[in-house]
Amino acid sequence: MTDPSPLSDETASDAGAPADDNAEALPPREKVRKFPTGPGVYLMKDDQARVIYVGKAVNLRNRAGSYFNKAAETDRRTAELVTEIADLDYIETDSEVDALLMEARLIKDIQPRFNNLLKDDKTFPYLQITTREDFPRVEFTRTPETKGVRLYGPFTSAGQLRGTIAVLQKIFRFRTCTLDIEENDERWRWFRPCLLASINQCTAPCNMRISKEDYKQDIRRLRMFLDGKKDRLLKDMQKEMVAASKELLFEKAARLRDDIEQLKTLNLRGDLEDHAQPEVFYVDPRKGLTGLKQVLKLKELPRVIEGIDIAHLQGGETVASLVQFIDGLPFKHGYRRYKINSVEGVDDFASMREVVTRRFRRLEQESEAFPDLLLIDGGKGQLNAVMETFEAIGITPPTTISLAKREEEIYVPGQSDPHRLSRHSFALRLLQYVRDESHRFAQHYHHMLRQKATFDGTGKKRRRR
Repeated sequence: MTDPSPLSDETASDAGAPADDNAEALPPREKVRKFPTGPGVYLMKDDQARVIYVGKAVNLRNRAGSYFNKAAETDRRTAELVTEIADLDYIETDSEVDALLMEARLIKDIQPRFNNLLKDDKTFPYLQITTREDFPRVEFTRTPETKGVRLYGPFTSAGQLRGTIAVLQKIFRFRTCTLDIEENDERWRWFRPCLLASINQCTAPCNMRISKEDYKQDIRRLRMFLDGKKDRLLKDMQKEMVAASKELLFEKAARLRDDIEQLKTLNLRGDLEDHAQPEVFYVDPRKGLTGLKQVLKLKELPRVIEGIDIAHLQGGETVASLVQFIDGLPFKHGYRRYKINSVEGVDDFASMREVVTRRFRRLEQESEAFPDLLLIDGGKGQLNAVMETFEAIGITPPTTISLAKREEEIYVPGQSDPHRLSRHSFALRLLQYVRDESHRFAQHYHHMLRQKATFDGTGKKRRRR
């Protein structure tokens, strides 16, 4: 297990100074009244000057002072600690986040007796950064790995650690997902990032929007901050900003300027637990495939999934799209578009029959492999129409299911009742991704044809009579 860096002299000086010498002779109850009212870490000591407890606070005076009221003397969790407090000290920090991280470093280094006794048999949470991936992940965990990671902690509050991760993600834009992203895997270029990319809290390596080296530079900055080297980090970033500006890399310089400002103004109001954001439900291809195998009782993972969607143009013209996913990721070279030729007016069932017939007859004629799973956009009616088509053309179908939009129910041939998966199910999220991508691709074809109809053969817009 990789231990976090010990508290350096630089860390202590950056964070603030201990209580002044004039207060040394005062008893703890009096001494704490001279503590500052800002954030920081307090250290309880016994009569031999050994640190027996380390705590963090948004308001040092109020929090440390609470140990000397009647409630603390009678509370089973603090009563014994209170009787052994002979002295106490503090270290000021710039923010609540700094206090939380410093508390974790001190607990790790000093291992105070009462920090272990007061945990109520709970497993302490850690912040874990993977080190052997092209795009390292930052994770909250109670069961840290023993190798291939950099650990920070233990932390005393799970909620505050989650809040800290959320706050730091706004600055360093690291990923917290479990995706297995490799730099040279071109399929990721077509992957749809989660919400965090849209709100600028992740640089979306899952969509190749950042290079491996630039991403690791962000992780290096994060680790400097977590190691208590914020002042040095700010100086380095300032130099990078000036250099980027001289090289006319204004976008990079602007981002560094904004990041520096956020680090300088990291002081937060309220409890860090309020910053813990809800889970972002991203699509995890590996977990999605495993989930589909279990739900559909398949012998193997459905590595190749195809999805079909129907779209209608104004005037009744109908088009269809077919998208292909390999190992849970979009494979654009396998996408197909169809203009429906045999159907007049709006008839989704008939249109689906034509697409299925054309697609699978061609695969059969060219001796190409069928997909492991075929997903139809629609309910039981659409699925029945497709299964009847396979029977009519004499082709043994692949595993075929449909996904109904309203209730997100999965229909399987031969089963009267649909599968209703949790909205948070990785299997359902993957099916939704395939369904939504097929719909997007069909609509894109729709717009292309509509735009083409607006122009004549010379590229000039037709005149309206």
